[in-house]
Amino acid sequence: MSPRPVPGREFILTLSCKDGPGLVAAVSGFLAARGANLLASQQFDDQLTGRFFMRVHAAFRDAAPDLEELRAGFGDVGAAHAMDFELMDVTTPTRTLIMVSRFGHCLNDLLYRHRMGTLNIEIPVIVSNHRDFEALAASYGIRYEYIPVTPDTKADAEARLLALMEEHRIDLVVLARYMQVLGEETSHALSGRAINIHHSFLPSFKGAKPYHQAHDRGVKLIGATAHYINDDLDEGPIIEQDVARVDHNDDPDALVAAGRDVETQVLARAVKWHCERRVLPNGNRTVVFR
Repeated sequence: MSPRPVPGREFILTLSCKDGPGLVAAVSGFLAARGANLLASQQFDDQLTGRFFMRVHAAFRDAAPDLEELRAGFGDVGAAHAMDFELMDVTTPTRTLIMVSRFGHCLNDLLYRHRMGTLNIEIPVIVSNHRDFEALAASYGIRYEYIPVTPDTKADAEARLLALMEEHRIDLVVLARYMQVLGEETSHALSGRAINIHHSFLPSFKGAKPYHQAHDRGVKLIGATAHYINDDLDEGPIIEQDVARVDHNDDPDALVAAGRDVETQVLARAVKWHCERRVLPNGNRTVVFR
């Protein structure tokens, strides 16, 4: 097992910009000049759009420069190449708000992975439009906000959500089978920092009882899709997908059970990759450095 990173010693740099010569040299030269060792470096040239994407994991053996000093210094490199970049300490957890309704498998899985230390997140608060998982949240010592949603209270409920995000300095929202459609204004506000899990390969089997629909159609594969939300909740950039094979022996309940397993795994991978800064936006798509 690799040793845990020491705060202030390991950093992740991600960037995107117009493709051109000298980009890798500019990044590696900047880090080398400051005594950083490259532990991993991944890059992608999108031939269709002419965009360049890069993720670098760098470490300092001895005392490292201050994070803000590094950001300011790399700002000159970024400006020279018109880069969109982010530089973060590897050990900094992503402050995450989880939303759930009455299906708790994804919530339970995320909480367990967090407790086991496999997800580098902090969970200050869980939001739900039902009270079903108050006891589960309490067992983890996490605040539980019950915010009922009706057509008349929807706007107030979403305003409360955004207020909670500001109060707890939330970086990421995870819709762990939250069964309310967010309004356009809220979806827009959360664009690029909210991950949803969908119980199919989008856009198949939308609506109620998707696995019963799948059973009625005699499907042989069921799947799940984790994606960022945008103004159209279920059409945002896809992060991860997976499938499970089923056959004529499986009744709807068996499909539901298999689907839950796929959903938990797909969502957990998407959250992990996002928090490790492995997912870079690329228009309506994503670049995922696994």
